Amino acid sequence: MLTRIDLGNGIGAAFTGRAGGASAEPYVSLNLGGGVGDDPGAVRENRRRAGAELGVDPSRMVWMRQVHGAEVAYVDGPFTQETAVAAPPGVDAVLTTEPGLALGVLVADCAPVLLADPGAKIIGAAHSGRPGTLAGVVPALVERMREHGADPARMVAVIGPAVCGDCYEVPAAMRDEVAAVAPEAYATTRDGTPGLDIRRGVTAQLSAAGVDDIRLDTRCTMETSDLFSFRRDGRTGRFAGFIWLRP
Repeated sequence: MLTRIDLGNGIGAAFTGRAGGASAEPYVSLNLGGGVGDDPGAVRENRRRAGAELGVDPSRMVWMRQVHGAEVAYVDGPFTQETAVAAPPGVDAVLTTEPGLALGVLVADCAPVLLADPGAKIIGAAHSGRPGTLAGVVPALVERMREHGADPARMVAVIGPAVCGDCYEVPAAMRDEVAAVAPEAYATTRDGTPGLDIRRGVTAQLSAAGVDDIRLDTRCTMETSDLFSFRRDGRTGRFAGFIWLRP
């Protein structure tokens, strides 16, 4: 159910998959997204199961209401008292210095980006799809973490599974708009049509922000059946990237 990432120094990180949950079609089965039309009870149970697998209290998970922007919030606790359905503020990145608090980012083609400064004990998570990459949500998160004492030169970044440049077809004007901000995101699909490589674009943004240790989960969501993909399936669930400071 989990792909764990070893960031060392008391920092946990992982990406979930589709298996092992309670949701019915078309959300089968470990859908962690509370805003996609799934049964709220199933989402709560899925989040409980994910927390148990992670070794994290589900009531200490931070869930964003992702709006494809560049707003960043510092958090010292969950946005709501519920673990599944109440809508938190609209932000696309969060950071914390609070041990035991698991930052979650929900995706189904966009890039989940996890950041940590192990020395300063500061962690962050961002949701960077096409609009978020264009808006610069990941550089904004790096800057907010720096304001809280992090050093980009010490940071470790993990970019999780996302739709790849071979699959992510967009209109040419949309590709040009993103490439004007992140030239590395410019891509051509395997069918020869205009495309975007969000992972490459975010990697370049991290490098420009001073982050050198960048690790990639190269799985493409459209090509990997045990991950949710909106572009492949339409109505579907969301998997998550998590990062937390161990108590």
